[in-house]
Amino acid sequence: MARSFFLLLCALTTLLSSMDASAAVVKHTFHVGNHTVQPLCKETVVVAVNNKLPGPTIRVQEGDTLVVDVYNDSPYNLTIHWHGVFQQLSAWADGTSYVTQCPILPGNKYTYKFNVTGQEGTLWWHAHFSNLRATVYGALIIHPRHSRPYPFSKPHKQVPILLGEWWDANVVEIERTASATGGGPPFSDAYTINGKPGRLYSCAQDTFKMKVIPGKTYLLRIINAALNAELFFKIAGHKFTVVGVDATYTTPYHTDVVVLAPGQTADVLLTADQSPTSSYYMAARPYVSSPLAPFDNTTTVGILQYHHAASKPIMPVMPPFTDTETAHKFYSNITSRLSHKHALIYNRVPQRVDERMFITIGGGLEQCPPNVKCGAPGNTRFSASMNNISFQLPTSLSLLDAHFNGVGGVFTKDFPDNPPLVYDYTNATQAAAFMATEKGTRLKKLAYNSNVEIVLQNTAVLSTESHPMHLHGFNFFVLAQGFGVFNRETDEKKFNVVNPQERNTIAVPVGGWAVIRFKANNPGVWLMHCHVEIHFPWGMATGFLVENGPTPSTTLPPPPRDLPRC
Repeated sequence: MARSFFLLLCALTTLLSSMDASAAVVKHTFHVGNHTVQPLCKETVVVAVNNKLPGPTIRVQEGDTLVVDVYNDSPYNLTIHWHGVFQQLSAWADGTSYVTQCPILPGNKYTYKFNVTGQEGTLWWHAHFSNLRATVYGALIIHPRHSRPYPFSKPHKQVPILLGEWWDANVVEIERTASATGGGPPFSDAYTINGKPGRLYSCAQDTFKMKVIPGKTYLLRIINAALNAELFFKIAGHKFTVVGVDATYTTPYHTDVVVLAPGQTADVLLTADQSPTSSYYMAARPYVSSPLAPFDNTTTVGILQYHHAASKPIMPVMPPFTDTETAHKFYSNITSRLSHKHALIYNRVPQRVDERMFITIGGGLEQCPPNVKCGAPGNTRFSASMNNISFQLPTSLSLLDAHFNGVGGVFTKDFPDNPPLVYDYTNATQAAAFMATEKGTRLKKLAYNSNVEIVLQNTAVLSTESHPMHLHGFNFFVLAQGFGVFNRETDEKKFNVVNPQERNTIAVPVGGWAVIRFKANNPGVWLMHCHVEIHFPWGMATGFLVENGPTPSTTLPPPPRDLPRC
């Protein structure tokens, strides 16, 4: 028995040593500055990374350490958020303005350094200050280590597909104007595929083209980098097999349409099995869940081109803008791949719950200051809240800095576990009476390693709409989702605690709810917010303060010396 244990220990030591030996340090340099482009009819000065739109694609292997030197040559404050990266014990590198760091001031530099462990698939990076992520973004691809294959047949080629939004205007000024007036921002002038609007727009300079070989299978790494739009994505005549979302493997799911909320990603297999003499449009256009919000009703296209294609591209039949049925079918049918012989992550769904929260999310209106003209209906200002708390960011130092150094007066630890009132949250008539919110920087304190369950409940306070809620620092499991008001007695029976989808961003159904669980095993201060960009400054956010664990290896280290100061 002792000899068997010794041999097992030796084998594990050898395995761990080989894993460490295969890990690398991957270095990149970002020069962030003004860049003149003309996707549509006019030249526009944007902020971009290394004069590229989208920015550089970063590729690492699981277990690598990523080091990115960011030089802010732009006229604006800046941070870079590594969307979906766990940042285990590296919260200082999360890149969230005034939450985990103060912004990098113009003319300054900061080095992000963190390990990428326990994740494989497609993530992305983007600016996390004002509206800069409209043009400051790129893909972050995490490949398996050399010895570990994919849990599906190796594709012939991998192609990042970044879906974005474009404005013929300065996006920072758009945000500043909306913030000053309390009104909504203008909707975008175009959608883009890999930075290109496509030939359906007048004056469009270029269209993304993807050449394929008949019979070959391709892995599309699709990212919704749009500021405010959920998007339908289709390719005429072709079907997809979804094999991953948010850098987690899924049970293969067959579909002809992919639906992504802002911030979400999907890995899909595409087989080039159509006529080799034809071309096919890939297209993206919005899914619109709110009946009140104006939106950009255009369509961006790229071209899937077979090598011998000669004909005009065929256009896919897109879902209607308001096709909630199609969106919900896609969102709710994804499940996690339980295991495969080379899996990094087996079933880790928390079965025990230590903290239960019921959080309402929705928009609202607040009074306009005296003698001021505001931009929302009835001379009011738009607002948003979670459990009727409209979140306010600090400006003098980051929340993580205040927590780590024990600075008082910056935040409180009393974010409520439940809304102040119980009513029919999706009934517009009742909801209108509960529009008042309280402004504050209120966090929820979580013990290290506690299991947290959150019911995210959409409200009709202003208008029901789908809200993509993104959690920094963790993945979570989506146990169930549905429409109406969550009912614990009946809806808990629908919970999937065996192989629920694992994500970092969940599109809470319009007029509905979603239930998520996660293990709070990463010390720091972690933001949870709506990834519709305008909803964040309106206040649809909160934060979790996760305490240190009992050992040095479960304790957040001090900040790096070059961490920016406010």
